[in-house]
Amino acid sequence: MLFFSHPACLEHDPGEGLPGHPERPDRLRAIEGALAARDWLGWERREAPAASEEELGLVHPASHVEAIRELCRSGGGSIDLDTFAGEASWEAALRSAGAACAMTRALLAGEAEAGFAAGRPPGHHAEPERAMGFCLFDNVAVAAALAIAELGIERVFILDWDVHHGNGTAEIFRRRDDVLFASIHQGGIFPGSGAREDTGTGPGEGFTINLPVPAGSEEDLWVELLEQEVLPAAARFEPQLVLISAGFDAHRDDPLATCRMTEAGFAGMAASLRRACEAVGAPVGVVLEGGYDLGAISRSMAWRGWSRSSSSRRRWSGSAPCSASASRRSKRRRRGRERPSPGGGSGTSTRPRRAAAWRRCCAPSSPTPAAPGSTSAGRSSPRAMASST
Repeated sequence: MLFFSHPACLEHDPGEGLPGHPERPDRLRAIEGALAARDWLGWERREAPAASEEELGLVHPASHVEAIRELCRSGGGSIDLDTFAGEASWEAALRSAGAACAMTRALLAGEAEAGFAAGRPPGHHAEPERAMGFCLFDNVAVAAALAIAELGIERVFILDWDVHHGNGTAEIFRRRDDVLFASIHQGGIFPGSGAREDTGTGPGEGFTINLPVPAGSEEDLWVELLEQEVLPAAARFEPQLVLISAGFDAHRDDPLATCRMTEAGFAGMAASLRRACEAVGAPVGVVLEGGYDLGAISRSMAWRGWSRSSSSRRRWSGSAPCSASASRRSKRRRRGRERPSPGGGSGTSTRPRRAAAWRRCCAPSSPTPAAPGSTSAGRSSPRAMASST
């Protein structure tokens, strides 16, 4: 497993202007300290490069990027009640997004099966033209867009298990059918989005899965939603890359929410997902989001279950995946935009093997017929079919 970070991410500091701010450098120090105490779990450490403006521009307009840069150049300040930027925040934000991008490049180059991008500031609340919720740029969205735009990937699955809904990521991809976005989050808290009824718009209808849980939800509910709703939809989507927006603020010790997850639960969810992805050769990249109790976040990151897919306590379940998106691929072929698969060759060369592997990994003990579902663009909607499971 590869671990990407950079010392500049420690320099993004609320300082005296926002005393007691939960998104502080000690979060990253706690993670790195816990991993160092366990010999980094055998992970390979790499320094994150700075994201380029071209990479940021895949999801953020130039006006937003320039506004953040100018704010930092002028000494920084509060963007809203929760979100700040200082002089050092520009470099930190570039390195945080760069960690996610470098991890994605390395995974798709076959350098590892899994990676972790540990950057600050976090990203999943940042909308295309708005910094909010501690976030300046949407790191995981930049990485997903990079994979599709430049690295030959056609389908990316993003699982967001931060206790707060990833409104920025959802907004960025809500009209797209090449990214399946699923969020399990506590309902009724910041940012107030993420209703179950919101499933995307236009060509992206059915490619957003929002699963709000009540305050005080136990770990078993998170795992049940993952197994019964998220993973069957992901199996139908047949992603070539999986990214996890990993917030650890659903932990029972976190001060900003009231859910009851544990470090073993986070590692088990990640290992379940990783094991299924290994069956089809889809790498898994983890991007740090929230988590504000230092003990909880450090224990969650240092839990050895992250390093062994066999440590998972559970298997995927749900109905078998549906057929692939032939209409989308044929349109690309007609336009001369057929992209190579991660393993080389045409994007269709590994499809039958990939579909069969997903079926073997995710097939239920008793088959359940999939409900029909389609988008306006003609592509099968994994969200619509998941409603029957």
